[in-house]
Amino acid sequence: MPDPHRPLTNRTMVISGASRGIGLAIAVAAARRGANVVLLAKTAEPHPRLPGTVYTAAAEIEAAGGKAAAVVGDVRREEDVRRVAETALERFGGIDICVNNASAIATEPTERLSPKKFDLMVDINIRGTFLLTQSCVPHLRNSVNPHVLTIAPPVNMNPRWLGAHPVYTLSKYGMTLLSQGWAAEFAEAAIAFNCLWPETFIATSAVANLDDGANQLAAARSPEIMADAAIEIVSQPARQITGNCFIDAEALTRYGGVTDLSRYGGGTHPTPDLFLD
Repeated sequence: MPDPHRPLTNRTMVISGASRGIGLAIAVAAARRGANVVLLAKTAEPHPRLPGTVYTAAAEIEAAGGKAAAVVGDVRREEDVRRVAETALERFGGIDICVNNASAIATEPTERLSPKKFDLMVDINIRGTFLLTQSCVPHLRNSVNPHVLTIAPPVNMNPRWLGAHPVYTLSKYGMTLLSQGWAAEFAEAAIAFNCLWPETFIATSAVANLDDGANQLAAARSPEIMADAAIEIVSQPARQITGNCFIDAEALTRYGGVTDLSRYGGGTHPTPDLFLD
């Protein structure tokens, strides 16, 4: 009988950008529940300002009880993304879950945003999501419960967010729209496509490096809330859960029965995150 505490036993997850932060938390949470995890990340050597490498992440995954394969590469490069899928097939025999986590953020006003940062956000967030999903879909077709989960927000046309950082918003909404489109395109294949977004700021290095990072961290929740929500989503029957844009707290309550979020920190009235209000 399957162990309800290890619902991902022998399932294989491919995830981008998982050397730290939310991606690493999702990978470790999957490992605790029995998953094999194939990581794609650029960080092979320690970064002077950011913790973790793809290899330290793989070690954490295996310490948590899973099996890991580390792939050093760039989600923007077709050949690197193909190697991730090939590694999953060679090491673990297939792919059951694809997590589009890699993302770039720059929130400077339009007049100060460099073309280089524009290209970076569009290429990582939109192109990277497309390439990783495209490489995984043929193998997801062979899974008994295939899921694609994209870390992207519900589309909100409120000018507050559109005007605050138009290019970042465009790139993140591009990820969401791809997911929504794929949910329809692959409905007959019964591959679930969903998005997940935090209710409030998450305590990651990306948030810490924002202009107001210190204040945001004070009200932030831990990455584990996103990880636990992600696991609840990808543990559901794919045919019954597709085309959604979930908020972490909502997903935990609906599928995990979690109502007390205090373990994740952030206080009782966390600051709403981007795009939600």
